[in-house]
Formats: sequence, C-alpha cells, structure tokens
Amino acid sequence: VQLQASGGGLVQTGGSLRLSCAASVRTFKMYVMAWFRQAPGKEREFVGSINLSIGRTVYADSVAGRFTISRDNAKNTMYLQMNNLKPDDTAIYYCAAHHRAQADYSLWGQGTLVTVSS
Repeated sequence: VQLQASGGGLVQTGGSLRLSCAASVRTFKMYVMAWFRQAPGKEREFVGSINLSIGRTVYADSVAGRFTISRDNAKNTMYLQMNNLKPDDTAIYYCAAHHRAQADYSLWGQGTLVTVSS
C-alpha cells in the first residue's frame, strides 16, 4: 500500500489550499485515513481523520471550522480543504492510514509542504 500526497504550496494569510492523498489499495473503504503536520522545530501533530467507510471525521481544535477532510472512494483519494490559512499552519503535511481493524497509523505518505506567508 502506498500513499501519495500532493497539493502543497505557498499561499497568503487568509487564503485556501487543497491537499490530496491518493492511496494504492484495493479495499479503500476499510481504512481510516488522516492528516498530520510537522512545523519546523516542532513535533508532528494530528490535524484530522476520516473513516473512509462511513465518512465520519475528527479534527484537531486548532483547525476545526477552517479545515475539512473528505474522500472520493471511486478515486481512492482523501482531501484536505484548508481555508482561512494562518502562518501557524505552515508545515509539512503528511497523510497516513491504518486498516479499521488496527489502531496505529502504519502507512505514511511522503509529505507535502504548505507555506503560509503573513
């Protein structure tokens, strides 16, 4: 199973960006996928997750109301729509996944850089 993240870039404060994470897996709907991010000099932190079967989402307090996770099961792809971006959102964003029968995120994408200028 491979995860391929894309869509990062440079955006101004208050702008929007959409990240994508494509998964090469047959049973896409049997996974839980998530976004994490790591800012320079900081530890990696959870951004949000989605149960690909039922579409239930969970968000970190720092992004709730600004970020939205969605998926397209036909394309085996998860998205992260980021609105009202702030300089504190600058980080490398990683997508991750685990089978719904497991608890730990064992599958990771390569990361995509998001830079928010003030």
